[in-house]
Formats: sequence, C-alpha cells, structure tokens
Amino acid sequence: MISADAKGARPVTEAIWKTGSMPARGLADLTLTGDRPLLSTSFHVGVAAQSSIACAALAAASLGELRGVPRQEVGVDMHDAEMECTAWFSIDGVVPRAWAPLSGLYPCADGFVRIHANFDHHRDGVLGLLGIDEDPARVERDALERELAGWKKVAFETAAANAGLVVTAGRSFDEWDAHPQAAAVAALPLFTIERIGDAARRKLPALTDSDQPLGGVRVLDLTRILAGPVCGRSLAAYGAEVMLVNSPRLPNIKAIADTSRGKRSAHIDLTSKQGRERLRQLVKDAHLFVQGYRPGAFARFGFSPEEVAAMCPGIVYVSLSAYGPGGPWSERRGFDSLVQTATGFNVAEAQAAGVDAPRAMPVQILDFASGFLMAFAAQAALHRQLTEGGSWHVRVSLAQTAHWLRQLGRVENNFHGRRPDFAAHAVHYPSGFGDLMAMPHAARFSGASATWRLPSNPPGTDAPAWSDS
Repeated sequence: MISADAKGARPVTEAIWKTGSMPARGLADLTLTGDRPLLSTSFHVGVAAQSSIACAALAAASLGELRGVPRQEVGVDMHDAEMECTAWFSIDGVVPRAWAPLSGLYPCADGFVRIHANFDHHRDGVLGLLGIDEDPARVERDALERELAGWKKVAFETAAANAGLVVTAGRSFDEWDAHPQAAAVAALPLFTIERIGDAARRKLPALTDSDQPLGGVRVLDLTRILAGPVCGRSLAAYGAEVMLVNSPRLPNIKAIADTSRGKRSAHIDLTSKQGRERLRQLVKDAHLFVQGYRPGAFARFGFSPEEVAAMCPGIVYVSLSAYGPGGPWSERRGFDSLVQTATGFNVAEAQAAGVDAPRAMPVQILDFASGFLMAFAAQAALHRQLTEGGSWHVRVSLAQTAHWLRQLGRVENNFHGRRPDFAAHAVHYPSGFGDLMAMPHAARFSGASATWRLPSNPPGTDAPAWSDS
C-alpha cells in the first residue's frame, strides 16, 4: 500500500489504476493539482477524494478512446474533489438536515455506540430494544442515554444486529484490528474484478468527437443512500444512460435529489412476479448492473451475479457491501458513519484533535470514495469486456475503503482551518424536487465535459424502460 504522506495523490492514483489493470499510458493524460486537504481532519480525505475521482474520470476517457473518441486530458483539483464529497446541496434555498434527531453517538457503560435512526423503522427498532415505549416523534436523546448507560457497547451492538438494526460499537484502531472482520477485510485488495462467465465482446454505439465517452452505455442503478448512487451519478456525468430503480416499499433520504442528477428514476417492486419480470427485461439490454444491498439479497429474487450474467452474457455486475464479501460481518448492515465508528476512525480523529469525545471525519469519505471506486472498477471491467469478452463481477465495500484510507497515513496539525463556504461553490441544476443547488463534478475533461443531461426527479417519475424502447 502506498502512503500519501509527502507524496500527494499521484502515486495513490497510479496504484488504483494498476489494481484495475487499465492501460498504463492513460495516466499520462492526467493532471492533479493541490497537495493539502481543504477540510479539517487528520486523514487524507483530500487524496482519497482526488485519486478515486481521477481514476473514474480517466477510465471514462480511456473507454472513449477505445470507442474512437480522440484522447482526452483529465484534470482534478484536490479541493474541488473534497467539495464534491461534502454532499452539500440545497432545495429551494434550504439545506436539508443530514441526520435525524436520534441518530448519532451515545455514551454507554464502557465506551460509546453510534445509532443510525434516519429511517423510522430503524429508529423504532432501537427504541423497542431499549424498552422505550413512547411516541417516537416525542422521544428525546436523553431518554436513550439513560437506557444505554446500563449497556456495554458490544452487547448493545450485537443485540441490535440480531434485531436487524443499524448500530455499531465505537472501537479504537487496536480494538478493530483484533476483530475477525478486520482480518477478513485486510486480506482483500481495495476492490476485486472477477470474470464470472464467458461471453463475446459486446459492441457499443459509435461515438462522434463531441460525444461523452460513455454515450450508449446502459446502467441499472439499484442502490440507495450515498455510495452506490454516487457511482451511478458519476457514470451519468460521463454520458451513460443510468436508470435508478427504487422499490416503492422502501424509504429514501433527502440526498436523492442530489445523487439522482442525470438519471431516469423508476419504481420496480421485486416482491412481485411482474416486477421481477420487468427487471429481467431491462437486464437483457444493460451493460452495467449496480446494486448496493446486503450480500445475497438479490439472489433471493433471482438476480445473483451469475443469474444476471446468464440473462445478459457480457454484463458487468457491481456489488457494494458494508463489510466485504467474507468474514463474520459480511451480511451485516452498515453505512459510512457506522463503518467509521466500527473501524476506529472516530477515536483516532478525536485523539488527533486533542478532544475526548469521539469525532467523525468532516465528510462521509467512505461513501464517496467507494462510489467513485465503484465507477472506476465498473469501467475497468467494461474495458476488459470490450477487449477480451466475458461477464464480470466487481466487488467494493465501505470497510475495504476504510482499510485503504487508513493505509494512506495521517495529516498533522490540520484542525485549525475555517469551514469553507460550501454554497459559494455550488451550481444550479434543474430538478423535479425544486430549485437544486449542488456541487459540480470535480473532474475536468479537455473534450466533452462531465455534465448531467437529465434533471434529478423523484422516484417513480419515469417508466422502467430504456430510452429507445
């Protein structure tokens, strides 16, 4: 693993590029600017953001060249990359609250736990586990604190996991390293690309010099929250036709207004026979199938990687998980904030800042870096498909990204900067949610720019059909 200390993002970017087995000459077309993070943190979030975005954008340029578009130069500034990863946006002039009132860190008998209560069913499950029988809308944080005072952190984490809830115990790096899941994650590369079937090389529509490099590439985006949607949004910025498929049965977070830029947005209920058949029809004409549910969840509906490859030989199937494909936590639910807490970052960040209370990183970098790494690895697999054939399976996890980020080293004395004016960097985008101001994509192309051709729209706005169907 290459440390970012005193070296910046270039060697880190080159290492990611090599992991994806992409043509080495593509790196000659990349310019990276900036060498110190904008945001206050002891971790190299700037390098993580810049290198992952650079690889995703450069892969798009390489695919464009493979399809006849002249070679493009790609540039990424570190501060622009960090700004994109802040996830800052506003709707009609209002910045939505990122966290529900009961989400966050809580002290307990021997440390602390983090509770994710942004969805009502997760919140209500935690209240039930703690024996709090009140109107959930009226419960205050101190009620949870009183009950948690009698719990040990790992005992509560285990009880919550057994109940299907989203809670994790706060650990130090040493505590995490002693956990068997840490060993399972450490044994993996940053991401994996595996051939899962034989298939002829697929043909994509011809491109003109002014076309975006992913024009004609069809992406099924079956993801939620941040990492997966960021992957789909990135691919859409490079010209792919991305169809976001949501279940009408599941809630979404407000950030969907931001992460749905450039996508069509359809509803499909996979619990119904008609819904499963509709998705099968869409798969037959797709190039990428991106899903972010727990390992094995899609197999229950008949959409495992191997089953999808049988429906559409030559497809690239991308899987995102919280803790990776192996180990005792492989099927455990998790989000960026929970994985940060479990893997030691909250404790380490607090120690570096000289404070007692656990401290989160200033951005959900595990989500964003994972999303951009998904976009890169998906394109790297597509590059292999177009040059050698085959069906491919890409695996990315938040925990693998966390392990990688930790290996990049630390930034010293970086807690004294002012909070940037995020609104000053935002751009207006059309939206079916209202007047959307959001961060632009950090990558700059010398040819067709990275931009979104479609506005973000609420789930179910579009029919579940490709544009020329």
